[in-house]
Amino acid sequence: MRFSFPAMTRLDQAVDRVSRLLNTSTDGKDCICVVESQTTGEVLGTCILFHADEQCRRAEIGFSLQRTHWGNGYMNEAASALIEHAFSALNLRRIEADIDPRNVASARLLERLGFIREGLLRERWIVGDEISDSALYGLLQGDRRT
Repeated sequence: MRFSFPAMTRLDQAVDRVSRLLNTSTDGKDCICVVESQTTGEVLGTCILFHADEQCRRAEIGFSLQRTHWGNGYMNEAASALIEHAFSALNLRRIEADIDPRNVASARLLERLGFIREGLLRERWIVGDEISDSALYGLLQGDRRT
């Protein structure tokens, strides 16, 4: 989570994060999907739709995956399924992503999924003591690859 928030160092921080995710999911504000291994049931990460705007029919997508599982296609599979759900069942017309431009793996994933890089906001975030830029990506329902 280097590019999103400072590393958690205590168990209570992780418990608080999971609790917040569960609350926003239960309230219907966010759509939080757990990525798990089909063979072992181990939780590998999350794929989330959040900051939904019902009137504009858009939301943001975010994802995280344990480092040991990077490069195996798990997040491509999970994000593809969530995007399909967002455009079909939720009737969204636009999905947005906001990533640190140094996060090359996330940029590649978004581009494989059909997202277009739409802009760069300089010095937008402070994560820990580090100031970082923000690369903005968008995917329109009409952009979907068939």
